[in-house]
Amino acid sequence: MGYSNSNNIKNIIYKDLILVFIMGSLYMVFEGLWRGWTHISMLAVGGTAAFLIGRLNEHPKFYDRKMWQECLIGTVIILVLEFVSGLILNVWLKLGIWDYSNTWGNLYGQICIPYAMLWFLLVPLNVFADDYLRYRVFGEKKPQGLLKNYIDLFMGR
Repeated sequence: MGYSNSNNIKNIIYKDLILVFIMGSLYMVFEGLWRGWTHISMLAVGGTAAFLIGRLNEHPKFYDRKMWQECLIGTVIILVLEFVSGLILNVWLKLGIWDYSNTWGNLYGQICIPYAMLWFLLVPLNVFADDYLRYRVFGEKKPQGLLKNYIDLFMGR
């Protein structure tokens, strides 16, 4: 019985690490296209944010909410991770990966309102990507579709 439980935990950790890596890689591609470059640390930061949103989406208390509520919760997750990692990477380690100091509504140059709005609009994509990866890589339930996520967001469903 202990062996089976141990294997189950290993499988969960393995699956989670694969999702963090794939989602982090996708984030790095998007950031590279958006900014023209990215930093390897975004594999962990972006991957962790996307993974946490996807993990939340596995629970009925989250996925039974309206899409705008999921977007709000997802945005808070992203902003907290971005702020904490920004303090570590940009302020403490002085890596200068991003600096929103000259952007309206910034907090210590690490997060800002314009990007918070962008994160809000990207959460439905994150939810779909996580569902799609779980479907294609791990044989879980087929996702309803990216367009449905955005229709739900804009229709208030």
